[in-house]
Amino acid sequence: MQTQKCKHQWEMVNTNPGFILTEACHKCSQVSTYFSREDNPPFEEYRDGEHFWNVMASAQSVRFDLKCKLCNTLVTFDELSSLLLCTGCKKDCDVYRLMEKYSGKRIWFYVAFGFKPYADKLMLSDEKIKILEDYYNQRRDSTNSSIKIVSFEMIDDPDSCAGEFIIDSSMLLLAPPEKK
Repeated sequence: MQTQKCKHQWEMVNTNPGFILTEACHKCSQVSTYFSREDNPPFEEYRDGEHFWNVMASAQSVRFDLKCKLCNTLVTFDELSSLLLCTGCKKDCDVYRLMEKYSGKRIWFYVAFGFKPYADKLMLSDEKIKILEDYYNQRRDSTNSSIKIVSFEMIDDPDSCAGEFIIDSSMLLLAPPEKK
């Protein structure tokens, strides 16, 4: 007897507002990003071994997990720093070519980014990207359009990408929204 596979219905759980901080070491030019849950994240220079780190940028963000309402499967997204809407800024980019391939199909392409330095950090698996994509598509009318999420690894130079990062307007305050 074959068991029926769950048709997951994802919901966002374990949400934590905070900031994505981007730091650079002025000695070696290495760039690092991380998530901070602090209301007032640190912005002062500090030393860590051979590195002298300075905060170069910050952006409000939220960390979350997804949980299936049907089978209680929990998927964590600690490796996800942000999602970026692809604007097709570079015609020689694999994401642009994918957009061209599906042009006219009403598909919005988003790129999932991890934390820097990319080579030293755990990145989202293809399976997690698919789950994230399912979550966003379950929350919309798929007859009008759909969302396709791909890895930033499809971009030759992610730092030169001119897409638009998704900004959650409710993140302007670090307190959760009041229930009505």
